[in-house]
Amino acid sequence: MSVYRASTQPVNKSSFLNNKVLDKSNIALFCILGMMAGFLVSFVVLSIFTFLFGINALRGVSPRLWPKNKWWLVGIGWIAMYAISYFWTDNKTYWGIGLQVKLPFLILPLAFPFLPRFNARQLQTITLIMAVFLLMGAGYSISFLIRDPAYYISQYRFSHLLPTPAEQDHVRFSLVIALFVIWSVYTWPVLLSKSVKWFVGISVGLLIVYIHILAAKSGIVSLYLFLLAWGVYLLVVKRKLMGVIIVVAIPLSVIFALRYIPTFGERGGYMFFSYQMLKTGDKSGNYGDIGRLMSYDIAGKLIQQHPLNGVGTGDMPTEMKKGYDQWYPAVDDHARLIPHNQFLIVALGCGIPAALLFILWVFMPLASIKRNRQSFFFFVVWLILFIQLMIEPIFEVQIGVFVYLFFLLLYRHELPGADNAAETPAIATS
Repeated sequence: MSVYRASTQPVNKSSFLNNKVLDKSNIALFCILGMMAGFLVSFVVLSIFTFLFGINALRGVSPRLWPKNKWWLVGIGWIAMYAISYFWTDNKTYWGIGLQVKLPFLILPLAFPFLPRFNARQLQTITLIMAVFLLMGAGYSISFLIRDPAYYISQYRFSHLLPTPAEQDHVRFSLVIALFVIWSVYTWPVLLSKSVKWFVGISVGLLIVYIHILAAKSGIVSLYLFLLAWGVYLLVVKRKLMGVIIVVAIPLSVIFALRYIPTFGERGGYMFFSYQMLKTGDKSGNYGDIGRLMSYDIAGKLIQQHPLNGVGTGDMPTEMKKGYDQWYPAVDDHARLIPHNQFLIVALGCGIPAALLFILWVFMPLASIKRNRQSFFFFVVWLILFIQLMIEPIFEVQIGVFVYLFFLLLYRHELPGADNAAETPAIATS
């Protein structure tokens, strides 16, 4: 389903339709940059630009075309089940907050397919501005370490990381940096000059160093997962030397970072200590990964008790607290979590049928992939975001919803043969 068919050929200035397409595409570009700025500094700004992005994409589009987007419809389906849990939820306030942060599901998956494909210059603009934004964000974060290195390095022994933009959400901030590194590799063939490539290359190098200094697990794992996949991909497409270099560089980089980057080394030490505590059977909940496992166990038991309609999305914290009281009473209140797994969240909040619909929604985009370069990058991004669903309640916070939808849809927008596929991709498929 494609309302507009964009091309990388020069726009005919005398064509009203082409000018309309260009205007819609450029406004979408402006909104994307606004969303990225909002992600870093203000969630209100993020919400405004998300709304404007949707309005721009859907202007002039008949609502009768909307239902042709099956992925959007399935998404509405599981969110509707989430909303219906209102009728057996006592805590209406928490229910309302949980539903409100999911509003982008009604906008972004619907809006992206009605946009023309971005041309090479627009892709370059996205890459350059995102690089500037993220460098500024990383600089802000590093400034704390520069001012008081001893204090912040010591805090890593207790899993207290450097302050970051995005309202101190180091998980999502590091994840976005890793996703941007992937995006830069993807758009590299269409960068239009050597000076631009030098700037993007240096930016990527600095951001990779920053990811190791910040040492947030989400960003590190995402980065190395991509590098491993990229190395294997290069081996498959006969660029064996580059593929071998990337694969070999992965363990060497980790060893180097553990030895020469103090924050990374302290983070590694904390993770090893947490593993040792797990082996001893610690049930205090004071160590992040152990706390996750306990939240999974409690959620699984509660789902067995409420398989069809869940406990009500607004009552999840209350029911989890009762679960801790029953099965893990030694865990302090501050360490009691809702399940850090989005699949369990949906099943716990509104039942197994909703969770099955959610699983279908998560896997549906894979139907668009083919054997080409765009699909490789899309699949890697999908996989990274899938891992986030497995270890975080990513859709229970506004910033998590944005990061997942924005990057998945941005890469999916580039797929030949997807809902929005333009006739001429900006980046070659080989």
